[in-house]
Amino acid sequence: MTQANGFFKQVTRYLGAACALLAPAMAWAQSADPKPWQLNMGKGVTSSSQHAYDAHMVALWVCVVIGVLVFGAMGYAMFKFRKSKGAVAAQFSHNTTAEVIWTVIPILILVVMAVPATKKLIAMYDTRDSEMTVKVTGYQWMWKYEYLGEEVEFTSRLDRESDRIRQSGAQPTVASNPHYLLDVDNALVLPVDTKIRFVITADDVIHAWWVPALGWKQDAIPGLINEAWTDIKTPGV
Repeated sequence: MTQANGFFKQVTRYLGAACALLAPAMAWAQSADPKPWQLNMGKGVTSSSQHAYDAHMVALWVCVVIGVLVFGAMGYAMFKFRKSKGAVAAQFSHNTTAEVIWTVIPILILVVMAVPATKKLIAMYDTRDSEMTVKVTGYQWMWKYEYLGEEVEFTSRLDRESDRIRQSGAQPTVASNPHYLLDVDNALVLPVDTKIRFVITADDVIHAWWVPALGWKQDAIPGLINEAWTDIKTPGV
């Protein structure tokens, strides 16, 4: 029993050291977005993106803790009780207590994670009480935007410089082309601190409308209308 207690104390000490080493790396990864060699997803600029980020971080840290516990215990046990030191493996077929623990704990973790995640997912699809509506229609190769009720519509295509580089086969660089394949000729302009409803469809083939900072991506399918909403908190996306 004393040997077992000593084993768990040493594992706990090693795990604490490992978590301390991981923390600065995780903090750096979350500092801003996007950056070269960024390890973590960005927080975005909307409620939906923040919800997605929070859920991601909970799942990530659960996985980190489980991984450190499992592989830390495995590594320590293999080193401490290796055959070359005369260790003799115990012979047993199963342990009911251990089996119950490693079945119940994952179930509890999944339930605890699923409840808030489900609430956030439902909120992401609730387009009620929107203050304005934008219709998005996908075409080959452009988007058409309509501010419903405002009699304003326009098309948005890839900007000339990005298109020129793409067709020439030249290798773009971040220094000379920081917004390669991101700039457009007519940008969609939206207000901040406003709940905006999107109705998204396509005219020809299936497209996907995605602004990463909004925290979601929605398919544009001919003959179907998909809905989404956003509330931008930071200008300049």
